[in-house]
Formats: sequence, structure tokens, C-alpha cells
Amino acid sequence: MSDLPFSKRLKLWISNFPLRANQAYFSRFGQRLFNTRGVDVFSEDWDNLLILDACRYDVFENLSDLPGDLEKRESRASTTDEFMQANVGTKDLTDTVYITASPSVHVTDGVDPKFHDIIDLWKKNWDDDLRTVHPEVVAEAAKEASKQYPNKRLLIHFLQPHYPFIGETGRKHFNYVGLDDPIESDEIDEKFWDTVGTRINDVSESVVREAYRENLEVTLPHVEELLRSIQGKTVVTADHGEMLNDWMKPIPWPIYGHPAGLYTQELVEVPWHEYTNGGRRTIKRAAPTKSKTVDADIVKDRLRDLGYA
Repeated sequence: MSDLPFSKRLKLWISNFPLRANQAYFSRFGQRLFNTRGVDVFSEDWDNLLILDACRYDVFENLSDLPGDLEKRESRASTTDEFMQANVGTKDLTDTVYITASPSVHVTDGVDPKFHDIIDLWKKNWDDDLRTVHPEVVAEAAKEASKQYPNKRLLIHFLQPHYPFIGETGRKHFNYVGLDDPIESDEIDEKFWDTVGTRINDVSESVVREAYRENLEVTLPHVEELLRSIQGKTVVTADHGEMLNDWMKPIPWPIYGHPAGLYTQELVEVPWHEYTNGGRRTIKRAAPTKSKTVDADIVKDRLRDLGYA
């Protein structure tokens, strides 16, 4: 039983009811574990798959002038964990090297990574002030991996446009240190989106949207750099989108963030942008490299920095 007083627990239950009801609708009351209309990304044809974390299709379409062809797809997920469960799971992915700024794959239930190699950028390349991995770090690591593994598919996972916001607006208006300070002294950490509109992050919707756009704007030049420098067919997509005070359905209610099991248009419509640079690579499977351990405490700290309690 929660240590919160009954009045507080009742308030939380009432405020969460629209979300819980909509999640039940989309999951058919728990019968669906992911968005069954979404694309299985590993069954698609690509040499390099670039994941933009929490990237909405509409914002990408508006900001991107990348070379190649853009279309819209549905993701299987509304969170990174769901994306990993629905796409990675226990598959044999020994033809793939995963370059990632996110630690989620290591702590997601039902996911047993069988990549040829995993390059965990969040271990040594974390910006402790901004609480993220910068997109240029991901791009540089991906270019090195393409040289080291010329016969492997590359799964390249940027953190942006997922918060923390690293553009000018985000640095000016958002307080991430406050995430360590419980809002009502209940001795629990707050999820990032629960701080928007509170004393921690008292900002307007327009500020949130601008900060989100900037996070994608600062990332796209590094995405283009990879499109033009890594050989083969590259797809740019997203694991899921983001609600920016949009209204949930079928029970209308405004919400920020990307809750699991909520398959609204804003959360599952993602870009699928294709570009081929030179000839296709010859992809071969090979035994996984030596298993790598992860520090559970560091993973917990990283996930909290990304806004998860």
C-alpha cells in the first residue's frame, strides 16, 4: 500500500482516470501488448535504421529537408520499452549492431538483447548538466561503427527530440534539477511531464512545443551527416511520438508525454524517411561479442534524468 495519504491517492486516481480508461480501450483491456497495426522494423529492408526518440511525424515533416523520400508509418509502441518489447524481444539480431544513447534495452521486461554488439553511449558520454547524450556524439559513434562493422546492419538510437531539451528555449525555461525535489514532499521523484505546469516547470504549452521543436532541429543536421556518410540504405524513423497537451481519445483529455499503451495519432504516427548512399552493404550474421554488464544504479540514474521516476 502506498505511503501517500488517502486524499492524495484519491486525487491521483481521479486525475489518472481518463488515461487509464483510454489505455484500456487501446489495449482491449490488456489483450494487446502493443499496437498491432504498427510496423515490425526488423522485417523491413534497410542497412541503417536511425531512431529519433519520441519524434512526431507532423513535427518531423514540418522541419525536415533531408535528402530522400518521406512517408508515414505506424509504430508498434508509445514508449521506448514497448518499442523494444514489440520489435526486439528475443529475436536473433546477430546481423545488427545497436548504437544507443538510451539504456532502456537493458532493463525492459521481456527483452533479451541478441545483437552482434551493443555500443552503450550513455555509459561514458552522458552530459551531467543537461542529463542526456548529445546528437553529435551518437553520429560520431555511428560513423565509427560503420567502419568497424562493414557487414552489419546498424541500429542508431538518438535520444532527441526526447527531453531533456537542449536547445536555447529548453535551456532557458526548464529546470531539470527540480526533478530530484518532490513536488509536494511525498518523498517520491516526479516524472518529467508531471512537472510541467507546476512550480518546477511553470511554462506554457507554446514554450514546451518550441523546446521540443528545437530538440529536433539541433539533431537533424547530424542525421543528414549520417545519411551522406554511411553507405547503404538508411531509414530515419522514431520509436514513438509525443503528446504536447494534445487531447486523448476516445475519452477526451489533454495530456503531455508518452504513456504506455496509448495509441493516439500523435504517439504512433512516425516518420519513415528512406535514403540510399552508394551501393547496398552485404549483411552477415556473426556470433555476439562478449556479453557486457551494466551498472543497475547508473541505469536508474540515467532513466531518472530522462524523466522517469
